[in-house]
Order: sequence, then structure tokens, then C-alpha cells
Amino acid sequence: MQRTNNSARVDYEAEPPPHSLQELHRRYRHILWEEKTFHAYCVAGHIRELDQILQSERFNSFPQDRLEHVIGELRARGNTNGTINRKISALGKLLKKGHRMGDIVSLPEFRRLKERSGRIRFLEYDEEDRLFAAIRSRSEPYANLCIFLVDTGARLGEAIGLRWNDINAGRATFWLTKSGRSRTVPMTQRAQDAIAKQSGRPSGPFNGIQQYQFRRVWHEAKQDVGLGDDPNVVPHVLRHTCASRLVRGGVDIRRVQTWLGHQTLQMTMRYAHLATNDLDACLPVLERP
Repeated sequence: MQRTNNSARVDYEAEPPPHSLQELHRRYRHILWEEKTFHAYCVAGHIRELDQILQSERFNSFPQDRLEHVIGELRARGNTNGTINRKISALGKLLKKGHRMGDIVSLPEFRRLKERSGRIRFLEYDEEDRLFAAIRSRSEPYANLCIFLVDTGARLGEAIGLRWNDINAGRATFWLTKSGRSRTVPMTQRAQDAIAKQSGRPSGPFNGIQQYQFRRVWHEAKQDVGLGDDPNVVPHVLRHTCASRLVRGGVDIRRVQTWLGHQTLQMTMRYAHLATNDLDACLPVLERP
């Protein structure tokens, strides 16, 4: 009888202590997300909101019905599927880390919700000129970064991670990419001039720029030039702008895929509708005398 009680006591002690989402985030955030980045700031906000939905409940397992409750609550608050996916992605990454470390004994199945493909926003030349001028009035390095981003199609993190050794013969090589595959792109003269203006930085042209500070200046500048009400005018719009100019300029979609570093052609096909010149040959067939 005593042996049975000891066995039950050992089994009980083997259960990991419960934690709230906020506690798990404090424990593993430094491992999972790079500190002092805009992404880490967004993740912290997502976790706070999800913890509030769960009323700071402490747990050591996360069943499927709890996940469905969270998704339902997010949808009731007006979140789109895309926004829900980003928040659940942060949740899943945190819970999976807790599971690997023994804090969570069971996980739900995470399914990505279907997102509608919305309109791709890109800057017209006059919008670019006004926005970049407003940014330059606040920070010369930030304006140089914007020129480099729009003329290379680089992601913000790729540009900041660029080192001087990665720039050779008018080309920039990105080693730290989202896909994990390096790529090299030629630079416009304007992009090369922007790089040259950053020559005083020791490690790389944009090394040391904090993403959250850059985004703050971007937000202030877009307010100044009348773009403040457009939620799609974010720094990533510069990558969309580069892609749209390549496609509209007649560059074939495969080359655009290589330029942007997309893993699949499907990702690049979002811009294919901009190649309107490809359809001009159809017009004579439809014209009536």
C-alpha cells in the first residue's frame, strides 16, 4: 500500500508546473526572437493579447479546444485570417519550444487559415519622391536605406545584415535571407551612391540601424505626405515596388523570382497581372472594324 502511494507521488511530481503564456514568453523570448527588433515587439504584443484572452490561465498542456477558443475570440474581435495566422504562429512557436523543454506535455494541431489574396500596394514615382524626401529630412541614413531597398527589392533585415564584404563589383550578396538561400543582385547607380554615402559605418552600410526606430520614422514621414491612412504603406511596400517595376518593365517572371529570392514561382506570380504588355497581341483579334 505504501509502495502504491509512493508511485502516485512520483507520478504527480513528474508533471511539469503550469505556466501562463506571459511566463513562457519571458522564459524563452530571448532564444526564439532577436531582441530589440520590430518583429520581437509585435510578438510581445501578440502574446499579451492571447494571454488576456486566456485570462492569464496557467497550464501545462494546450488542448485543441483551447486553441479553437483563442481563434474564435480573435475572429470575434475583427481579426482577419492573415492577422490570426500571424498571432497563432507566434503562439505555436512559443508552445512548441515549451514542449521541447518539458514545460508543455501536449500540443494542439496548428492549421494555417486560408488567406484571401488582396491588392498588392506599390509606390508610384511621385509617392516615392515625396516619402523619401520626408524621411531624408529626418535621417540621411534612413533615406539611403530606402533607396537601397526599393532598387534591390531586399527585405529590411537583409539590408541591415549586409556587410561590406558582401558588396563587390556593383553587386550585393544577401546571405541572411528568409528562405535560407543566398542570392546576389546587381545594384542601380542610385543604390551604389546610397551605399557610398554610408561608407563611415564600420561593419556594413546599414549595420546598427534598429528596425523599430526606422519604422517609427517611416510612420511619421508617411503621415507628413498624406499616406498616413493607407495601412499598406509599410517598409515592405518597397519590395513590392521593386517587383512591380521589374514586371511592368518587361522582365520575365522567372527572373523576377530569382531577383527576389522567392522559393516558389507561385509567390512571384502575385505580380504577374502587372505584365499587361503580354496581352497587347490579343487586342487586334477583338477589335471590330
